[in-house]
Amino acid sequence: MLNPVFANLPAHTWTQLRALLNGVPAGRNDPLDLTIGEPRHPMPAFINEVLEANSADYAKYPPIQGTPAWQQAVAAWLERRYGLTGIDPDRHVLPVAGTREGLFSIAFIAVPPRKAGQQPTVLMPNPFYQCYAAAALSAGAEPVYLPATAETGFLPDFASLGEDELARAALVYLCTPANPQGTVASQDYFDTLIGLCRRHDITLVVDECYGEIYTDAPPVGALEACRSMARRGLGDPADPYANVLSFQSLSKRSNVPGLRSGFVAGDPRLIAAYRELRSYGGAPSPLPVYAAAAAAWNDEAHVDGNRVLYRAKFDAAERILQGRFGAYRPGGGFYLWLDVGDGEAAAKALWSRAGVRVLPGAYLARPDGSGYNPGAAYIRVALVNSLEVTELALQSIRDTLETVDAR
Repeated sequence: MLNPVFANLPAHTWTQLRALLNGVPAGRNDPLDLTIGEPRHPMPAFINEVLEANSADYAKYPPIQGTPAWQQAVAAWLERRYGLTGIDPDRHVLPVAGTREGLFSIAFIAVPPRKAGQQPTVLMPNPFYQCYAAAALSAGAEPVYLPATAETGFLPDFASLGEDELARAALVYLCTPANPQGTVASQDYFDTLIGLCRRHDITLVVDECYGEIYTDAPPVGALEACRSMARRGLGDPADPYANVLSFQSLSKRSNVPGLRSGFVAGDPRLIAAYRELRSYGGAPSPLPVYAAAAAAWNDEAHVDGNRVLYRAKFDAAERILQGRFGAYRPGGGFYLWLDVGDGEAAAKALWSRAGVRVLPGAYLARPDGSGYNPGAAYIRVALVNSLEVTELALQSIRDTLETVDAR
């Protein structure tokens, strides 16, 4: 009765964490949860106001392509944020019900039954966002996990693959700023990767859901990189986004993960095919959600305030940890990626001794052919709580781990 392809799915992150901590009492009465990347900053007040003002529209079927106001807001934001020009919402943009849903379903468009006469592959970083692997398997492809470790600058080295390996590849997933390491892909990195994808007829899907959370310079965007390449003669100015799709979300940017609103933008041929697929099985946002999303994309003040809150928490992390466990300030995102020697042992100790819940890095990665898991030595710490809770948790992490020999 069951499709056997899903027997190869990675064990889900939260299933593994529950198994690790099952039956282990917390070390405090009010545990501190720093596992899930769910923003807990206040939702902008205008979101609820717009939803209520448009509540009568729940009685209408929403359009797959979004409303004109939503399309205009997204196009204007792309041009404002990345310096793009000529964004045509009908050709370049499509809404998704949160980026996870979109990142999963895009594989059904981007992965053909065969490539180079073989089962196609989908390339992704290791560690990785778990839906990438599920998408690859669901589309009939073989997931290929490329190490994204300190030795590679915490970004995968796709160019290290041989010609035969690249010929089989149908789709590349990249997250920048990276989850969990916070590394930001540079223009040079994009130049190499986009050029590689175009030469080998690979779709590049860039997950940029953390792109609005940063300390210093705004991260380079995938479509921004495409435009830069076209200006420098490294792409076709008439088709600057060929092979490239960028996924963006309001979840982290605007602290509305429950709104389930994002979009994909880029190559118009891929957008057209994806729109056709979504006409059958997509999940369009309700009209009030489109209205609230348009308001969020049109407003920058709440995003600026959001970044101030995250900067304060990274300041606290630098002050409290002072570089212990390899702590560093990431280029973007809201995670700490701490080298504790044994992530599972550290996570269990933090829960049982301090009541602090963190995620073992091994649960975000897959072992390679030799059995090496690039996340095994790490824990991921999500700085999504208030500054007060974050400081308390970081002090507990520091004090507890200094007494635990996880190595």
